[in-house]
Formats: sequence, C-alpha cells, structure tokens
Amino acid sequence: QETLVESGGGSVQAGGSLQLSCAVSKYAKNSCTLAWFRQAPGKEREFVSSITRRGTTNYTESVQGRFTISQDTTKNTLWLQMNSLKTDDTAVYYCAGRPCGWNEFGYWGQGTQVTVSS
Repeated sequence: QETLVESGGGSVQAGGSLQLSCAVSKYAKNSCTLAWFRQAPGKEREFVSSITRRGTTNYTESVQGRFTISQDTTKNTLWLQMNSLKTDDTAVYYCAGRPCGWNEFGYWGQGTQVTVSS
C-alpha cells in the first residue's frame, strides 16, 4: 500500500522556485516526524528537512533560508517550498515518515524529480 506520495517536481531555471507536496496516507499517519530527503545522480541520499507533529523544523545547512517545510495535519499533507534554487539542488526528492518511537524513517515515497538548469 502506498504510504507517501510526492508531487510537484519539475524543471526550473536557477533562481526559480518549486513547491513539492507529499500526501500522507492512513498507513503513514502514525509518523511523528515527516521529512524530505534527496538523492542526486551518483550521490548518496541526503537529509533535506524535517518537521515534527508539534511543528519543530530542521534543515540541512545548504538549504537553510531557501527552503521551507510545512504541514497540514488535518489534510495529511506535507510541503517543501523551494526558493532560489541552484543547480546543486537537482535530485530526486523523497518524502519520508518516521513512526513514533522509531529511530529511523520507515515510510518512503516513490520520489519526484527536480531539475535546476543554469
């Protein structure tokens, strides 16, 4: 069963903006933390940003001040607003959920491609 479904990826020029969305299904509603990860070609998957149920956010340094994570728990939706995009932001972006009490993210989406051109 699908737990997380991303949308909103696409191609944009450097300096532009994109907003990613992640629909959280009933199978992943027990997630205490939702996050975005990304994986660029030839690189390992890396953490981008996370948000807890209480709204505490965290960002990797390279996106601080440019990306904003948010959620609507009533609509079971997670967003990632990406501004001032750089070519280095090109990657497949994944939505992830960490169930309460777990030390790792147990739910993953299928990913959405973000391509930033110069």
